[in-house]
Amino acid sequence: MSLAVEILGWCLLLSGSAAVLVGSIGLLRLPDFYTRIHAAGMTDTLGVWLILAGLACRAGWGLVTVKLLMLGAFCLLTSPLSSHALAKAAWLRGLRPLTGEEGDEGHG
Repeated sequence: MSLAVEILGWCLLLSGSAAVLVGSIGLLRLPDFYTRIHAAGMTDTLGVWLILAGLACRAGWGLVTVKLLMLGAFCLLTSPLSSHALAKAAWLRGLRPLTGEEGDEGHG
């Protein structure tokens, strides 16, 4: 494996880990349910793809890379879908997003 591919792989792994870390901090710091879902869904998808791309660079061409790409495609489909399902279920149960209006607590 060439040095450039190895460095690229480590950079992708670190970038993906940073994206997942930012999403985790967003889950703790953001004010309401809907913004937390957005933070988790966006950074999760990006982080997974960057980590899988880094692992594919480290693994080289072969069956492992094909499996990593299949796993990435699965995550690309399921992460936004699950975020949407959670948001729709919360909306149907009466949870409303914060709008910044006075007295708004985000409940019905």
